[in-house]
Amino acid sequence: MRALFYLFCITIVLYSCKTETTTENSESNENNIIEVDNNQSLEGTWELIGFYNYDNDTIKDSFNTSEGYRQVKMYTSSKVMWSKNVPTDSTEWFGYGSYSLNGNTLTEVLDYGSEIMSKIIQERKEFNYEIVLTENTFSQIEIDEDGNRIYSENYKRIE
Repeated sequence: MRALFYLFCITIVLYSCKTETTTENSESNENNIIEVDNNQSLEGTWELIGFYNYDNDTIKDSFNTSEGYRQVKMYTSSKVMWSKNVPTDSTEWFGYGSYSLNGNTLTEVLDYGSEIMSKIIQERKEFNYEIVLTENTFSQIEIDEDGNRIYSENYKRIE
C-alpha cells in the first residue's frame, strides 16, 4: 500500500512539473506563509498552483503546475472534494470525504473516489498533512514517518 501511495505522489509531481524550477518564487512564498490561526478557514475553493520538494525540512525545489493541468479542492465546514485534470493522461482523479483541522494538522478521511483513488482508499482512507494557511493560500505538506517534510501541494483561493 505504501508503494501505491508513493506512486500516486510521484505521479502527481511528474505530471505537474515544468522543466524549470522557480526558487525565487518559493523563497518569497515561504516567507509570507504563516501558521494556521483561528481566523483562517479552509472553507472555499482552492486551485493547485505548484509543489515544493523538501530536503532536511528545507525547500530544495519548486515546481509550478504544467499548462492545462488543473487540480481543485473544495472545502465546506466539514467536507472536502477534489478533482484533477491532466490533459496528457486519461486517468480520472477525484476524491470525496470529510476533513478536520487541528492546529497545524489537516486530516482528510476519504469515503470514495475515482477508480484509481478507490484502490488507494481501500488501503488507506486517512491522510494527514502539516498545513500552513493564509487568507488566500495554503500548503498541505506530506510528512514522513520520522516527522520530516517530504513535499507540499500549494494552493491559492479561487473562491
